[in-house]
Parts: sequence; structure tokens; C-alpha cells
Amino acid sequence: MYGDTRRNLTMLTDFYELTMMNGFLSSKTARKIAYFDLFFRRVPDGGGFALAAGLEQLIEYLKTLQFTEDDIEYLRGRKLFSTEFLKFLKNFRFTCDVWAIPEGTPIFPQEPVVTVRGPVIEAQLIETMALIIINHQSLIATKTNRVVRAAAGRSVMEFGSRRAQGFDGAVLGARAAYIGGADATACTMADRNFGVPAAGTMAHSWVQMFDSEYDAFSAYAGTYPQNCLLLVDTYNVLKSGVPNAIRVFNEKVVSRGFRPAGIRIDSGDITYLSLKARAMLDAAGFSDCKIVASNSLDEYIIRDMIIQGAKIDSFGVGERLITAASDPVFGGVYKLVAVEENGQIVPKVKLSENVSKLTLPCYKKPWRLYDRASGMAIADVITLADEEIDPQKPYELFDPDHVWKRKTVTGFTARSLQVPIFKGGECVYKSPLTEEIKAYAAKELKKLWDEVKRFENPHKYYVDLSPRLWEKRNTLLGELYARFE
Repeated sequence: MYGDTRRNLTMLTDFYELTMMNGFLSSKTARKIAYFDLFFRRVPDGGGFALAAGLEQLIEYLKTLQFTEDDIEYLRGRKLFSTEFLKFLKNFRFTCDVWAIPEGTPIFPQEPVVTVRGPVIEAQLIETMALIIINHQSLIATKTNRVVRAAAGRSVMEFGSRRAQGFDGAVLGARAAYIGGADATACTMADRNFGVPAAGTMAHSWVQMFDSEYDAFSAYAGTYPQNCLLLVDTYNVLKSGVPNAIRVFNEKVVSRGFRPAGIRIDSGDITYLSLKARAMLDAAGFSDCKIVASNSLDEYIIRDMIIQGAKIDSFGVGERLITAASDPVFGGVYKLVAVEENGQIVPKVKLSENVSKLTLPCYKKPWRLYDRASGMAIADVITLADEEIDPQKPYELFDPDHVWKRKTVTGFTARSLQVPIFKGGECVYKSPLTEEIKAYAAKELKKLWDEVKRFENPHKYYVDLSPRLWEKRNTLLGELYARFE
């Protein structure tokens, strides 16, 4: 993935996917057409929305699905799988249809982010990888956007590679962070592969390698006078770091016709230190010199620093962003919602003692309604796949759980959120550049009211059901519950 064609990830499955595939073949149901939805149940951190990400990597995975001889020999050695099944794997080809909500789109619980239609033996196989990819990148994009909003227009750089859970977590996390609104990354591979701007200057080890802090700063400024940003907290920020930085800026940067880029503070009471450092830099004639803050930051710390008047121009955010440390599970699931029998689509539902785990049956599609005058999002509606929403007619929205809550909307536009990705196993979608996805995400987020974007107790953005879908779900649930009375 992301340019490395040597890796075959077909076997990155839960083992039950393979045992079920073998069972589908032996029970003569392998070619039965099934519909699966990938959706999530709650927004991380109690937020009001999430951001979709990872579709490009899902497409790459689906394009390269194949079982190697080594894979088949491994499975043969488990002595669980039929000869017919192993032969099937040797000639395996993905032939499903896939629809998905584009990356960078704000998404909400219960909406089908990805829908897969095809032979159940194929559609079941991709469950684990689809969830790995979409869950991870949507989680990091969502967390990053919280951090970016907390920064209130100040630049945010993703600094988390060394704290990420593995190299995929670092590289794809940097990509997702950029989609979520970060301006740059410390991860060089993310720049090379996805065009996420890489940024970085020095570590404390650079300063420690020289006989003095001044010598370290002087050597760095001599090498990079055009982009000189100095790390000033190796020893003492106010008594050593900033004074030495000012001296070097004058001697090695300004004297050569450049202006200093900035200083970085990575420890201590950064709010207090930034205020003092700002005063010192301004007094020395460097009011244009930026102050960068790093050190285990998150959206709450950044918000508090800004409220307290910190003089920070940009933030480097690492471990708490790249791992989404405050709520590190996105919780997407991949569930069967319908099958085709005798040319008819038959809905399927999963019952549970836990009401939150009930699934939404039927082959569906999600819509977003926008106010025509303001362009702001009103609500989302999930309909049956064959339904259309006519914006020329009034449309009644109702809460699917509290049906007396109703609202009729007029003067709106309606957008079907999913787009075709694969048709008969052939990709029909061209992934945008990462920078285009980032720009699209920023544009779509402006269409959400600020109340939905609150960190605590956000306004609930409604995801309603069409009357036909609501009726089908309740009828199916009633029939199923009646069997056990």
C-alpha cells in the first residue's frame, strides 16, 4: 500500500472470514448476492461529527486482492479447508460493487460509509481490512480536526511518527491528519507518497552535540539561514535559549539578508515562557519571529493556552494526535444488511440484547439536506436505495426513535452522499490528491453549524430515516421478535 506493491495484504483477515468462506462454498451459498454496510456507532471524544478518511487505501487493497501459493499452502496445512475452496482461492477475483462516502466528508453514526454488494464469499473476505483502513484514518482525521479547531487559525503540525502504533500508523496517520486540517507533518514518507508537506528542524541532540548552545545555534543558522528555527529549551529557555537565539539571528541570519523563522519551546510552562519569549524577541526587533509550541499537546491544552494568552503561532502535536489517545477506538463495524433471493432484495437485521447493537437493515443510501439560502447542512436522511428526495417538494424529517419530533423543510438541496467506487470488481473512481481532499473537508466543515462542532455537549445533528425505511425496519424487528415470544 501507498506505493509499496511488494506487500500482499489479502491474508490480513480474521480467521473466521476464511472459515465462513469455506462454509459458504460447501453449503452452495458462495455466489449468493449479499449487501454489507460499513458504519460506526458513536463519535469519538463525545464529538458532534467524524471525518471520513482512508478510501484511497481501501481502493488499493481491493485492486490487489489475490491469494499466493504460499497463502494457499498455509491454509492447506491447517487441514480445515476443502480442496474445492483452496482451488477457488487460487483463481480468486474481486467482482463486487462498492459505493462509499468520499474522504473528507463529515459523517455521523449509523450512516453507511461504505456499501458492498456482491457474492457473499467475496464481500465477507474484506471485512477486516476495510475496518482497519477506514477506522484508523477516520479516527485520526477526526481527532486532528478537533486539535485544528482548538488552535483557532494557528498552524498545526503533526509530530507523532515515533509514538504511532507501527509504521503504517505513522504514515497513514500523517495522511489522515492532513485531511483533518493539519498543515504539515514530521513524517518524510507521508510527504513523498501523499504530498503532505514535511517540516522539521532540530532535536535536543543537535544542541547537545556542540560545546555550547550558542555554537549549536550558530552552526544550524550557518547551514539554514533562510529557514532558521531554533529549539530553545535544551537548557534554560529565558536565560540561555532565547538570548542565544537572538544573538545568532543577528550574527548569522540578518547579516546574510534573511529573517529568522522562529523558535520552538518543547517543555515547561509554555504559556508563561511564550509570553516572556515574545517580549524578548519583540524588544530585539524580531516581532516577525514565530513561536512554535510542542510537548504532549491536545485540543484541551491548546484551547487553554490560547485562553490564557499564550503567544504561540503554531503547534506541533504528536502522541495524543497520532494515537487519538483520549479515545483511540473509532468503532466502525461491517454488517450484513440484505441478500438477493429470486430477484428480490431481502433485508437482514442483527438483533441484540444491547439496543445500540441493533443494525439498520436494507440496501440503503445516505443523503444530506442543505439550506438553499445559507448552504448550511440541515440534517442527513437514510433512505432505501431506490428512493429519491425531491428538493422541489417539502420534506418531513422525523426522529426515528422519537417519532413525534418532526420538522418539515423547504427551500433545500439534497445530495446523495455515496458515490460509485467499484462496478463488477472494476474501479470506476479516481481518488483525488490528498491536498484536494483536505480542501474539500475544510469546505464541507464550514457547512456544519458551530453548535455541532462544540467539544463538550455538541448539538445533536440528526440522521433520520425515510418513512419507507423506518417502516421496513420496524416491521422486520416486529416479525423477528414475534418468533421468540
